[in-house]
Amino acid sequence: MRAFDLMTSGKEYFINDDELREIRYTTRDRVDAFNALSARNVMEKNRLIADIFAQVGENVHIEKGLRVDYGCNTYFGSNVFINFNFVILDCARVTIGDNVFIGPDVQLYTAQHPLAIDSRNAHIGSAQPVTIGSNVWIGGGCIILPGVTIGDGVTVGAGSVITRSIEANVVACGNPCRVHKVLS
Repeated sequence: MRAFDLMTSGKEYFINDDELREIRYTTRDRVDAFNALSARNVMEKNRLIADIFAQVGENVHIEKGLRVDYGCNTYFGSNVFINFNFVILDCARVTIGDNVFIGPDVQLYTAQHPLAIDSRNAHIGSAQPVTIGSNVWIGGGCIILPGVTIGDGVTVGAGSVITRSIEANVVACGNPCRVHKVLS
């Protein structure tokens, strides 16, 4: 089985596999080109966003400072706004719903590394998907960890570290992130 297939299915894989490295390099070249563009060059920015990611809905806006591992594992709905310095390590599938606003300096990780030193030193990794529902606001400086699902209608406070899934229609914040209010 290809390392890419192992990676996207949640199994252990060799991080520095030649095919994976080439996909990352190609994606980084595209991301570097995106980050070099003027904010006014909207058509070219949109073209590059479509080239970087697997699926991009209508009206997806991403500010400069973007960093992406693969891109081909990330799916955007429509009406998505992502502020400056968004980091996405999409070794597994990432799904971002419709009407999602993501603040500056947000980091989204699907990548995991083993606790066993020998495996870690051998560059073995695994990944779990991340899903962000629709009508979600992620405050600036949040970190979203592997395997997390954020339900529809959630607001996550700035600086939160999301280690577990969050049910729909709540306000959650903190480190670790906890539900503080249920929305009606």
